[in-house]
Parts: sequence; C-alpha cells; structure tokens
Amino acid sequence: MCFGFLGHALHFFLAQAGRRGDLDLLLLVRGLVFRGHVQNAVRVDIERHLNLRHATRGRRQAETIGTLPPVPETFGSPIVAPTRGVYVGCTLAPDWHDRVAAGDLGYRSKAVLTRYPEGIMVQRSGASPIWIPQESIAAVRTERGMVGKAMTTNGILAIRWRLPSGTEIDLGFRGNDRREYTRWLPENTR
Repeated sequence: MCFGFLGHALHFFLAQAGRRGDLDLLLLVRGLVFRGHVQNAVRVDIERHLNLRHATRGRRQAETIGTLPPVPETFGSPIVAPTRGVYVGCTLAPDWHDRVAAGDLGYRSKAVLTRYPEGIMVQRSGASPIWIPQESIAAVRTERGMVGKAMTTNGILAIRWRLPSGTEIDLGFRGNDRREYTRWLPENTR
C-alpha cells in the first residue's frame, strides 16, 4: 500500500513536471530508468537476411550471373592507391536501373577499391570481396547515377566488366573524395 501511494506521488510529480516543462526532474528520472546494467547484449541484424524485396529477382538472375571470379592468392603492387567509399551495387549492362540482386551483389556497403596490374579488388564491409580480372574490364567511367542513386555530375565511378558467364555488368562505386576518380579513368591508369 505504501508503494502504491509513493508510485502515485511520483507519477503526480512527473506528470506535473512534464506539463510545466521542468526538464531537470525529467532528466533525473530518465537517467534512472535507462541506466540499467546490460550484460551480453545481442544485436540481431535481420533486415539484410529477411529483405525479400529482391528475392525473386535474385533467383531469376542467379543463372545469368553465375559465379564470380575467384580472388587470387597473390597480386602485384597497386597501380591505383586504395580509394575509400561506398559500393553502390551492380546492374546488368547497359541498363543502370536493372539492379543485380543475385548473391550479395545487391547490398550497399562501405568499400575500398584498389587497382592492381592483374585487376580491381573491391573489398566490402560485411560482404564478400569482388575481384574483377584485368581482361574482363571493358570500361571505367564516371556516371551521374546508378541503381536509383542519383548524384551530381560524375558522382559514381562505374566499372563495366564481363563475368565468366559472359554477362556484362556495371559496378557502381561512390568515393568519399570524387577528386580521386581521375586516377581511375583510362587516360590516367595506363
């Protein structure tokens, strides 16, 4: 009974404090409520695994895409230094709206793009790396947009390449510093 009376009194003061705008008391109570000691907290990222928006498209494209080239065990020194940014995604060439959803190619992620004499490495955060062999690269250019991501002029670095299945795709990369794109364009990489 005593706890009930104290609970009502606390509620009365909190309700009155909320109405008056007395933030000191509200901050005190909020600190007490949210200060709980949490051990072994677990974060479950179900969005990536239960995103069914592109599931049908992914199954349909799986045969067209096939397997990606394996990442070589060794390669030479970089000819273009690592460029940090965001892997935007891949599209079936030449339509930059036709997103590739097969495997984990459809997920945006932070990435580092590095060019070697043997090809281009796309190291993605939370996803498998993508290796683009030199002989598969058809073009490196800048684009205004890709897969629903519209940017300013030259906002996306697009790499067109041929998969082992024979399908051509465009890989989109948005660099943190777009001035670095000039190092990637053909006249600067030869």
